[in-house]
Amino acid sequence: MKRILWTISSLLAALGVIAAVLITLNLRGEAPLPTSETLQSTPELVARGEYLARVGNCMACHTAQGGAPFAGGRGIETPFGVVHSSNLTADKRHGMGDWTSAEFWRAMHHGRSKDGRLLYPAFPYPNYTEVTREDSDAIFAYLQSVPAVAQANRPHALRFPYNTQAALGVWRALFFAPGTPASEPAQTAEYSRGSYLVNGLGHCTACHTPRNALGATADAKAFTGGLIPVQNWYAPALNAAAEAGVKEWATEDVVALLKTGVAPHGSVLGPMAEVVFRSTQYLTDPDARAMAVYLQALPQQDEKAPSNLPAPPASAMVRGGKVYEQHCAQCHGDQGQGEPGAFPALAGNRAVVLNDPTNLVRVVLQGGYLPATAGNPRPHGMPPFQQFLSDDEVAAVTTFVRNSWGNQAPGVGTIEVYRARERRGL
Repeated sequence: MKRILWTISSLLAALGVIAAVLITLNLRGEAPLPTSETLQSTPELVARGEYLARVGNCMACHTAQGGAPFAGGRGIETPFGVVHSSNLTADKRHGMGDWTSAEFWRAMHHGRSKDGRLLYPAFPYPNYTEVTREDSDAIFAYLQSVPAVAQANRPHALRFPYNTQAALGVWRALFFAPGTPASEPAQTAEYSRGSYLVNGLGHCTACHTPRNALGATADAKAFTGGLIPVQNWYAPALNAAAEAGVKEWATEDVVALLKTGVAPHGSVLGPMAEVVFRSTQYLTDPDARAMAVYLQALPQQDEKAPSNLPAPPASAMVRGGKVYEQHCAQCHGDQGQGEPGAFPALAGNRAVVLNDPTNLVRVVLQGGYLPATAGNPRPHGMPPFQQFLSDDEVAAVTTFVRNSWGNQAPGVGTIEVYRARERRGL
């Protein structure tokens, strides 16, 4: 009996130590909240906050389809279940009407809600932690000006144990620490501003960095590209010329891509089209240029040209060529040359020959739509072919365009097309 009691006592003591460590790690860097609000809102502060909220693309997640702006309720699918975004309007019962700027700062910087709950990183506080207090206050002032909407927050639909604060506390202890904007004195002010926007409010690494089995990103793999969980679009590497790197581009072309969605060397589709539509098209010219300068300065991956790729089956090339002639050549040209200003060239298009063909398959199935922006108000689009082409035909035509006109890339199998349909319920 004494041995049993000793064992139980030892286990309880060990659990107590672990709990104390987790609590300490989850409270690191937090200062006590002030007892009164000190923020003085002004029209200028609200206007600045509105701009910063656009840079952070806050409305995209915190607005349900057809719902009131910032009233929350949008379901964000994750590998662990669905997280529903919260109401950010000035409603005092369901929104942030009774929050203080310090409580909002704690949410942005520490990932902790007004009532002390740990927040799920679907809200990208691992990036927003780098946002300055001044910018956080400006965003808060703007959100307090948003008309109150009495819409209750929807409970999350996460599986056990991911729906527990204990599991979230372990995750944070392993993968999150409050941060500050990176300081690189040797760099220019423009570069530093770009770094702040890209890594903080822009939260670009949230998509363009691979995630581990627990959904965390690693700084060492930042910008190296990855499949966006559940959405199943591939966010290409921003530090590789063969994917989405822009080191060799003219800076004004990078600015054009951010603000209009199109540039001489490429255009945006899929989730990035929504980012441009809702967020980056509203960047000021200096901020867009700063982001471009930073992205161009990213250390580049060591890239190896593909070698000894097996030739795709002749039958797939023949069949794909026929599908291309019937459905694609009218816009993209007999030689994949496209039409400048209207339809992108497929010959030499790095988005076409990505090692991961997911995006190309998705575009053929679901269509490709550029964002409507002030600089490109009436963009051309590509219709979906999911109702007209079989999985075999999609596999054949994508294999064909990936291996014609000088392109060279692995062929696409029917199973890859089938999986793309199944993942999105097409």
